[in-house]
Amino acid sequence: MAGNFSRVKINFYGGAGSVTGANFLLEEDNGIKILFDCGLVQGAKDDPINTGAFPYDPSKIDYLIVSHAHIDHIGRIPKLVKDGFRGRILSTPPTREISEIMLIDSLGILGKEAKYEKRDPIYNEDDVNRAMTFWDEGIPYHKEFKIGNFRVTFKDSGHILGSTITELIYNGKKIVYTGDLGNSPSVLLRDTEAITDADYLIMESVYGDRNHESHNVSRDMLEDAIENTVRANGVLMIPAFSIEKTQEILFEINKMMEESRIPLVKVFLDSPLAIKVTDIYKKYKSYFNDSAMREYAFHPEEGIFAFPQLLRTLKTEESVAIKNYSNPKIIIAGSGMSNGGRILHHEKNYLPDKRSTLLVTGYQSVGTLGRLMQEGAKKVRIMGEEVQVKASIVSITGYSGHKGSDGLLDFVTHTADTVKKVFVVLGEPKSSLFLVQKIRDNLAIDASAPAYGESCYLD
Repeated sequence: MAGNFSRVKINFYGGAGSVTGANFLLEEDNGIKILFDCGLVQGAKDDPINTGAFPYDPSKIDYLIVSHAHIDHIGRIPKLVKDGFRGRILSTPPTREISEIMLIDSLGILGKEAKYEKRDPIYNEDDVNRAMTFWDEGIPYHKEFKIGNFRVTFKDSGHILGSTITELIYNGKKIVYTGDLGNSPSVLLRDTEAITDADYLIMESVYGDRNHESHNVSRDMLEDAIENTVRANGVLMIPAFSIEKTQEILFEINKMMEESRIPLVKVFLDSPLAIKVTDIYKKYKSYFNDSAMREYAFHPEEGIFAFPQLLRTLKTEESVAIKNYSNPKIIIAGSGMSNGGRILHHEKNYLPDKRSTLLVTGYQSVGTLGRLMQEGAKKVRIMGEEVQVKASIVSITGYSGHKGSDGLLDFVTHTADTVKKVFVVLGEPKSSLFLVQKIRDNLAIDASAPAYGESCYLD
């Protein structure tokens, strides 16, 4: 095999010991440096990882590979550029498009946090625009490309639109970075692709210590939440994860209404970001699974994310006017962890109403308002005011975009005959350590949960 090969080291600079802030550096000794993801740490304001200097010189990074467009995987890319990165950014085409609008959208929240903490924002719109100039137009799944001595291929992780598992072959050895692994089967996306011949595996563990209910159970729970809230003449609030979760829920509500399983009530998509992302989903419908593609064939003009009862409220005044619509109604609004965005106004209005329901559909980071309410808080502070929580709080896990514990173990099982070491990252410590022990006990594979700043040479 051609090439002058040297030792390769993996460095864990984010997403080690925590779910968010993904940032991993793969480097040859005296050679090429490849960064996997560069995300924000979420759930804690003024986190030193977000605001401080990178633990490496950004100007020395040759490539940044982006697994997908969630802010905890892309949120520090403009800061990386601001601090000197001049390399190439690589991802699939949908990830590039969604990332640009996600980064622009995040400027508002970052600006408010910086003002509250009396400091400058970690980056501005010029930094976002400059980052996009380094971002390649996009690489499709299964098209091999070269980065120095590395042969690289993206595979479908099934997590969100355009999300990837990255395979790198170096001197005959395969290194795999999973990004986030989808909770297959998905309502919209294709199943996570299996990896059968990895030598080293860097994998997520968000739900490493627990499983989800099935999609069928989640669908029934969503239906029940809608029916119960409508019967009580209340408001169903759904904090919106703008990518994937919103599109899945719109798809499900549309289908339920068409099949007369739920009443025809007004549904407000009150998230400019989610509206823009949904338009990108329509553009890349070729990424959908066969079932979703068949549904699209029945809705060729309006698509599968639109129906007569749906109102998309882009403008602020349209959002404010939602309260003038009579109950019952459904409001899908950002953000997904209730840590900002328009959902806060609706929660302030309707959480004190025992007829209403807050439906939590995804992971809630420690310290977020969503996590507090999920854990049973009866009083919360929203925009400086104390708010009574009398509304029902319902959590549905089957719409999670992440594999549960058994699914993660099954992913490793496919490559158990070849893998020499599994690095378990992107999880709360209890989740990561549970999965480490599960891999050791069930598969007799060397597994560990690296700490922040830890490094390891690969043979």
